[in-house]
Amino acid sequence: MNNRFITYCKHQVEAAPLAVFRVFFGVMMVFSVIRFWSYGWIDKLYLQPSFSFSYYGFEWVQPLGIFTYGLFAVCGISALCVALGYKYRVAVIFFFLSFTYIELMDKTTYLNHYYFVSCVSFMMIFLPAHRYFSVDAYRNTSLASFTVPRWTIDSLKVMLTIVYFYAGLAKLNSDWLVEAMPLKIWLPSKYDIPFLGDLMQQEWVHYAFSYGGAGYDLLIPFLLFYKRTRWFAFALVVVFHVLTRVLFPIGIFPYVMIVSALIFFDASLHHKILAFISRLFKISKEKIDALASHSTKKSISRIAPITIAVFLCIQALLPWRYLAYPGELFWTEEGYRFSWRVMLMEKAGYAQFTVKDTQSGKQFAIDNSDFLTPFQEKQMSTQPDLILEYAHFLGNHFEAQGHQNIAVFVESYVALNGRLSQPYIDPKIDLMQIKDSFAPKDWLLPFNDKIEGL
Repeated sequence: MNNRFITYCKHQVEAAPLAVFRVFFGVMMVFSVIRFWSYGWIDKLYLQPSFSFSYYGFEWVQPLGIFTYGLFAVCGISALCVALGYKYRVAVIFFFLSFTYIELMDKTTYLNHYYFVSCVSFMMIFLPAHRYFSVDAYRNTSLASFTVPRWTIDSLKVMLTIVYFYAGLAKLNSDWLVEAMPLKIWLPSKYDIPFLGDLMQQEWVHYAFSYGGAGYDLLIPFLLFYKRTRWFAFALVVVFHVLTRVLFPIGIFPYVMIVSALIFFDASLHHKILAFISRLFKISKEKIDALASHSTKKSISRIAPITIAVFLCIQALLPWRYLAYPGELFWTEEGYRFSWRVMLMEKAGYAQFTVKDTQSGKQFAIDNSDFLTPFQEKQMSTQPDLILEYAHFLGNHFEAQGHQNIAVFVESYVALNGRLSQPYIDPKIDLMQIKDSFAPKDWLLPFNDKIEGL
């Protein structure tokens, strides 16, 4: 192993930033689970549907019926334990597994910020975020430490940089910069927002938001890294994410990104935050500091920094996999997920399925509402892998009812970023003969326009 890398891995810094990140991340996740539960989304998204869309290779991950509530309870309790630093290692593993299982239960619920949470919680399994200002460190003084290896904090900074920078790169396309799409569609609908509603009708505002959003994503991590611009950058983070929260219904994700940005600040600020928390909950920070300062330096397994380094390399490479596929990315969506492409498309679709007995020639149309919720149908109608999976579900469903020689066809139209809708899939192709895979989807009809850029 390179000596410089070994030296870097051993370099110690104050643990306060990692402790603050752990506390805020855990608290945000607790509120996220409570919010999800209180809004009735567990029932709506996972119990009501008679069919769930699976990720390729994860077909075995399915909703657990009434026990799905138990899964969310495990997720929420483990998030609380992470925040407290109580049984941290076990808690963060349980949180990662339960949250990721929830994320995988139905592909129609995919969101970039769910993926971000899974990525961060996986990284936290290997980070000693419980060595300072935690129940574990308070109860076990041999665990307590005032310092942690520098790479444990830097790795979180790199993860956030990847998220922001790739989100900015993805905006460097002609739809976003030349046409101000899809903001030109979304922003005018916000006419009822106090003070901002009239402004959202102005075309120059649509372009200002488009260019401002791209510039923000590309520059903000570097402004946060640089000490002289850090407070200015953090102010931009707050304004940007509060504004996106006002304009778009994206839950607590803006607040997660705001508190995550604190990781870029020096330990002195984090000590002030921890002192405030201590006063709020009547905790003796002085005693915690005394325990930590008298402890000896703790070692970390060499596998931890290597695992994190490999994971971050994968995150840096994964968004480029779309280059292996022909056709327009926004049209085919091959390589679109897990690449930090945030709010770039407005797609609307129509999909009418027909089930046919190829021997007798008899056929009948499918009412999608018999099998899918309105939310599932909306998501399915514009995403080719969901269309294919649903077609196979229909074929298997009717074969199980005794029908034979089943073929499934779809008449499908999709509109992308304000363009007129166009045929999406050849209606003469029997989707039952197509198997899901990572191979290019050559059964999609070509996009009749061109989007320049990344």
